[in-house]
Amino acid sequence: MILSDRDIRMMVEGGEIEIHPFSENNLTPNGYDLSIGEIYIRKTNEHVKEGRVKIPPLTWFAISTKEFIGLSDKITAQLWIRSSYARRGIFASFGKVDAGFRGTLTISCFSADREVELEIGDRFCQIVFELLKSKVEKTYDKRSGHFQNQRGIKLVD
Repeated sequence: MILSDRDIRMMVEGGEIEIHPFSENNLTPNGYDLSIGEIYIRKTNEHVKEGRVKIPPLTWFAISTKEFIGLSDKITAQLWIRSSYARRGIFASFGKVDAGFRGTLTISCFSADREVELEIGDRFCQIVFELLKSKVEKTYDKRSGHFQNQRGIKLVD
């Protein structure tokens, strides 16, 4: 079951979902918009934590969310790019956020055919929370936990 804005607010207040910092303006009818906390551009080796940055065409880059997310043992989530960025030619890899995950999220992105300007703090993607039918046997931190409690962009070698 996908959580509504009302459900999300109640789960945040009850501690089942953590979103730090939380802004009522980022709440959507069925999710929450996450904003850009930092950007890493591999081609130029830039690591941007404030202001604006221009992403060249045909360039891979990574984004970290500003928001720290925490999920209980009965909540999972999925990420979706905001359509305004998809319409500018940005592709991004999104997946599930496991029950029990805590940390900022690192998103792998690609600028297709033109230069795109991004600003730290802009809303970039939406997180959609889902209630699991039952609590998990082992949460993310107990299964693998490779990125548990991460802050900022975390890449794998």
